Amino acid sequence: MVSMDLNSASTVVLQVLTQATSQDTAVLKPAEEQLKQWETQPGFYSVLLNIFTNHTLDINVRWLAVLYFKHGIDRYWRRAAPHALSEEEKCTLRAGLITNFNEPISQIATQIAVLIAKVARLDCPRQWPELIPTLIESVKVQDDLRQHRALLTFYHVTKTLASKQLAADRKLFHDLASGIYTFACSLWNHHTDTFLQQFSSGNEAAFLSSLERTLLSLKVLRKLTVYGFVEPHKNMEVMGFLHGIFERLKQFLECSRSIGTDNVCRNRLEKAIILFTKVLLDFLDQHPFSFTPLIQRSLEFSVSYVFTEVGEGVTFERFIVQCMNLIKLIVKNFAYKPSKYFEDSSPETLEAHKIKMAFFTYPTLTEICRRLVSHYFLLTEEELTMWEEDPEGFIAAVEEIGGDSWKYSLRPCTEVLFIDIFREYNQTLTPVLLEMMKTLEEPTSVEDMHALLIKDAVYNAVGLAAFELFDSVDFDQWFKNQLLPELQVTHNRYKPLRRRVIWLIGQWISVKVKSDLKPMLYEAICNLLQDQDLVVRIETATTLKLTVDDFEFRTDQFLPYLETMFTQLFQLLQQVTECDTKMHVLHVLSCVIERVNVQIRPYVGRLVQYLPLLWKQSEEHNMLRCAILTTLIHLVQGLGADSKNLYPFLLPVIQLSTDLSQPPHVYLLEDGLELWLVTLENSPCITPELLRIFQNMSPLLELSSENLRTCFKIINGYIFLSSTEFLQTYAVGLCQSFCELLQEITTEGQIQVLKVVENALKVNPVLGPQMFQPILPCVFSGIMEGERYPEVMSTYLGVIGRVLLQNASFFSSLLNEMAHKFNQEMDQLLGNMIEMWVDRMDHITQPERRKLSALALLSLLPSDNSVIQDKFCGIINISVEGLHDVMTEDPETGTYKDCMLMSHLELPKVTDDEEPPTEQDKRKKMLALKDPVHTVSLQQFTYEKLKAQQEALGEQGFQSLMETVDTEIVTQLQEFLQGF
Repeated sequence: MVSMDLNSASTVVLQVLTQATSQDTAVLKPAEEQLKQWETQPGFYSVLLNIFTNHTLDINVRWLAVLYFKHGIDRYWRRAAPHALSEEEKCTLRAGLITNFNEPISQIATQIAVLIAKVARLDCPRQWPELIPTLIESVKVQDDLRQHRALLTFYHVTKTLASKQLAADRKLFHDLASGIYTFACSLWNHHTDTFLQQFSSGNEAAFLSSLERTLLSLKVLRKLTVYGFVEPHKNMEVMGFLHGIFERLKQFLECSRSIGTDNVCRNRLEKAIILFTKVLLDFLDQHPFSFTPLIQRSLEFSVSYVFTEVGEGVTFERFIVQCMNLIKLIVKNFAYKPSKYFEDSSPETLEAHKIKMAFFTYPTLTEICRRLVSHYFLLTEEELTMWEEDPEGFIAAVEEIGGDSWKYSLRPCTEVLFIDIFREYNQTLTPVLLEMMKTLEEPTSVEDMHALLIKDAVYNAVGLAAFELFDSVDFDQWFKNQLLPELQVTHNRYKPLRRRVIWLIGQWISVKVKSDLKPMLYEAICNLLQDQDLVVRIETATTLKLTVDDFEFRTDQFLPYLETMFTQLFQLLQQVTECDTKMHVLHVLSCVIERVNVQIRPYVGRLVQYLPLLWKQSEEHNMLRCAILTTLIHLVQGLGADSKNLYPFLLPVIQLSTDLSQPPHVYLLEDGLELWLVTLENSPCITPELLRIFQNMSPLLELSSENLRTCFKIINGYIFLSSTEFLQTYAVGLCQSFCELLQEITTEGQIQVLKVVENALKVNPVLGPQMFQPILPCVFSGIMEGERYPEVMSTYLGVIGRVLLQNASFFSSLLNEMAHKFNQEMDQLLGNMIEMWVDRMDHITQPERRKLSALALLSLLPSDNSVIQDKFCGIINISVEGLHDVMTEDPETGTYKDCMLMSHLELPKVTDDEEPPTEQDKRKKMLALKDPVHTVSLQQFTYEKLKAQQEALGEQGFQSLMETVDTEIVTQLQEFLQGF
């Protein structure tokens, strides 16, 4: 079908669309393939339009036709798109889309409105100037269906055009808004008045239909008001509409008062009320200074409905949340906060600040604070029932303050508002809260549930305001005299206070708790972790985490309670059932393990046995698996070499988490790599299974992600652990990956690659150069071409220095290979290399590499080679520089010694709060004992090489050679070599 004729093609396409709605895949799949082929055929979208506007056809077929048309806009409507629709067809389609707004099926009507908006985004107003005028005319018609569908389309078009961000598009939308704002306002007022009249008449069907039009026209106005004007405060109609919102809101709230609670009408009405508040919130967000004339009215309205009797029987939860958000965003708005020096603030800021200050008087702030605490902070009957029936669900519902939950949920919203108002007006509100605390000093009867809940609410406020109350509350005395005794009340009805008190202590831990009180707190935590109530135990675990995270944490104070706490936490982990709660308890366990490190070893047996079961159970919960990985990381660090006993479980976990062919890697990779690394660092020896996991590395290197640095650390870990087995098994593939990486990664990445090669040469001087032979010519060339990045050049010289010093025969064959490549004599190339080395010595900043350079170049002596003798001066210069770097004077004897020499394994003493050395740290120390940099005295090596050169040339020849060196350098050399 080259081009579709409308009539003949409609039947064929209709048939295939019908097949595409089939439940039978044998019918469905070929139909989908056929439709996919037609997507790019001229005339196809005209046929689809013909089908979905034919109301006699099957609804499912029409629905599918709309969807295919919508996808076609995304793919083929733009002029530059491959297989783009012709301008002629687009013109016909645009005209057809707005001919009749009479779609009877609401879901299809919404899809048509959305696809018209998609076309408008690309073509309106330039290619489609008639769209807006047609919509305006259509929303005026008397036919209810046509009017509604046109209004629905008008909204989606306005919404889409308002979302465009380019300056030219913004300008077009501003022009559009100016042109139609008056009409949009009158349309909204008309539908609103109609709704209010019909509502009072009691005709439910009529006022619901009218309310739907009111909502759509208000949605249009919201977009025009918020995004249609650069300086909306200068437009009288815009400000008139915004000021009028408060009166309309009151009218709608009064309507809701007269409707029952469980009612479709009420739900729709509440949607409209929320939409009014969204207009105000969006306008405040986008135009804070234009909002200034609305600050007073917004605060008066919100505070009266939320914090006085005015709202009783009228307000509902989402409306209260929106009003609180309005108050919060005015209080916190940066645009309304003057600079430290008032005269530096703009007049607009000072004006807004003045309005805020005039509103938030002492009586108003006191009333807001008291009402928040004594009314909104109280645990509700519904919450208390949930506590009994679903404790983990209660915690999830009540404790979530983070993220954006304050925008939608009442409890987090009230708590965030309290925090913001208390911080802004703490001097006024601190005495109010202290007075509320004072009234609660006496013990509370377990029979008085209301009194217990009031105390819970006040303690909540004191915890939320902890930082602001730092200087006003003697927390240590309060902890000892009141809070600790309250934790010891075990009555079941007292559990809200036990939970709140331990939470409150957690809030104050990092603010102000004396270190010598910590043992009393640990004792209390041990008791509460055995509490009969699950919520209390989970809250106690949270406070324990905050306690061990505190920077004043002392391991010696904590250790007497470690076994009890760890056992109880493990029991809690087994008892809780929700994925989020298990993650939380695991996180607490991880923090404890991390803090006490090796001290954890006696207590982890049961946890180690349980984790494989939990891993199996969490197959569908990747975030829980991430928490398990984190726990394993800290476990391995705490167990050290004993972590080898975990390998039957640990290694398959690492294998799965770091395998890019396995879907869970998307969630587990980062933690999986970290676990792999700490496993290697703490491994006492290589195992076949540990070696086998490295098969996962090649795809990871190809990925070149932000995890590349960890990958290089893992490769180094294998080199330090078992260089021979590792290099023999994987070096060829690794070398190939490195060669590809060096061409495309950053300078930092290149250095990481070269450090791996350098470590391989250091650990295994024989096998290393052979295995990484393909990379060495690239390194050599980099030196000869004068690599301009100092750190890269330093690493190049470190690599070649290792080869030259520790495998002279391999260096000779490399030099021969490079001589062929550069078409030079070997001696000439060697001379040029030494010259470049001497020239770029300043690029090397690490003392180890500077000494290595001196040793490597000195290893060329003694020599009768004229080129080496010609570069003798440079070699001596580098040697003396190296001696300056490493030689320290012994004040007692006045003699020099090489400070880099190591004669035996020295592992530093570790205090309780420091991490002990890993197995890899020990391996590196052992390696240093074989490394020429740490075993060969540069002073003695220099003397021996010069002595051998002197013997080879004779006294006269040697003196001639020494005369090529600067006299000052010779003097320094003689000082260093005194006593030889």
